[in-house]
Amino acid sequence: MGFDKKKNTAGIVALFVLLWLSANPVFSETSSEKENDIRKLLQVSGILDQLSYMQDSLLNSVSMMITGSFPKVPEAFWGEFNQLLGKKEMDELVDRVIPVYDKHMSHETVKKLITMFETPFWDEWKEKMPIISSEAGVIGSEWGREHTQSAAFNMRLDGLIEKYELEKLNPREQK
Repeated sequence: MGFDKKKNTAGIVALFVLLWLSANPVFSETSSEKENDIRKLLQVSGILDQLSYMQDSLLNSVSMMITGSFPKVPEAFWGEFNQLLGKKEMDELVDRVIPVYDKHMSHETVKKLITMFETPFWDEWKEKMPIISSEAGVIGSEWGREHTQSAAFNMRLDGLIEKYELEKLNPREQK
């Protein structure tokens, strides 16, 4: 194991850059400040409530699969089931969403949106948006089911499958 001057120099430079970035208060503070503002935006805009709705929808979907497979389920099961996705998991979701906002929005835009959403004008919107989303989601699901189960849709789909010879491209395995 000899001394490789190129490798060691690159390692020292990388270490220096990392130390500089972590010690540079302007860089760290700006990033942290923007992240905190994004968290505030999620809260004041009502988006956190929407994420909670996603949590409820996911648990409802899974519970339907469970009741489909297990018609008899004791109440104690549901009590524990409803705790499978709690604050920790929702915090993880928020942590995953923040970089998306960071990537697509300047800090200045985030600050302006916070100011806008903190006005009384938006209070009704924030209060009613989860209910509207829920009802609109149900309507969207019904619409999708109506169309995908209709004879007209399925005839057109069968026509596309035939036109593009999907059955020939994807032969079924013989058992």
